[in-house]
Amino acid sequence: MAQGWLEKVTGSFDDKKRWRVYKARKEQLPGSYRTTIDALERYFTYAAAIVKGDVLMQMLEDLADLIEGAAADGTPIRDVVGEDPVEFAETFIRNYSDGQWINKERQRLTEAINQAAADGA
Repeated sequence: MAQGWLEKVTGSFDDKKRWRVYKARKEQLPGSYRTTIDALERYFTYAAAIVKGDVLMQMLEDLADLIEGAAADGTPIRDVVGEDPVEFAETFIRNYSDGQWINKERQRLTEAINQAAADGA
């Protein structure tokens, strides 16, 4: 019971554990791969606007899988992200749109317009 209440205040303990595991995975990466994942993580934090912790963690874990695989295979960073890192990041983010706050606002807008139309306006 106390854990449920405490998690409402502090956030999911499982997400916190996942975050620590993710951070440890990042630390194991070679320098240029770690720099890449750090840069993408920072961009995702600002641009993705994901408010669901589980969705954010899934996105970061998937990113770690991708970068770890590239590092293990010796795949150059440019072969992973291409010539336009922003395009890569935006494409990656689109796969996790269900966790973005903007979706709630889009739904709110649609419902308001639907209601206005139903009221005969």
